[in-house]
Amino acid sequence: MYKKQMKLQKAVCLLVLIASVLVFLYALGIMTDLYDSLYFTIRNPDKPERNPVAGAMIYYDMQGFNKQFLHASIALILASVLLFITSTHIRRRYYIGNICAVAVNAIANVAVAVWARGQILAFKAQYLNEVDFAALKDFADKRHTFYTESTFWFDIHTLVFGIAILANVLLIANLIWKFRLMKEETGLIEAGKGVTA
Repeated sequence: MYKKQMKLQKAVCLLVLIASVLVFLYALGIMTDLYDSLYFTIRNPDKPERNPVAGAMIYYDMQGFNKQFLHASIALILASVLLFITSTHIRRRYYIGNICAVAVNAIANVAVAVWARGQILAFKAQYLNEVDFAALKDFADKRHTFYTESTFWFDIHTLVFGIAILANVLLIANLIWKFRLMKEETGLIEAGKGVTA
């Protein structure tokens, strides 16, 4: 039973690392369409009323969030590396360091997902409600720039955070399974000592 559990814990720790890298890649890509379609329409960020496309300032409005989100995604990668530093992926018995590493990952992933989701949905609403897509299409046709009304980069967050949270649910399930096996092992050792005494 321990062999199956130890194979699972290695796979789950690797999945948590991959999920945190996925969040990082998403943080890098979230501004892609906004840059390609809106950046060139902004003549003067200090005077948005002079821009030919109303609502294009969302590109600048999202910069602060994007920077914080990028930092948070790097923190998630560091938290997932903590699982390997504490040998959570290979240890037969878990100690306080392993429990802390699992807790840090679970709390950090849920906190980042909840915080970022709220921000992303607010910016999506701003994008859909404030950007003048007719003016943007006209600008793109005249200047031969990229045009899109897609909200793909806003919507994909559900999948990205879903994978990250699922990986951490599996990490916690692995921890619970590990505790059960450790308790059973301790019970067998105690029973063995009782027989020899």
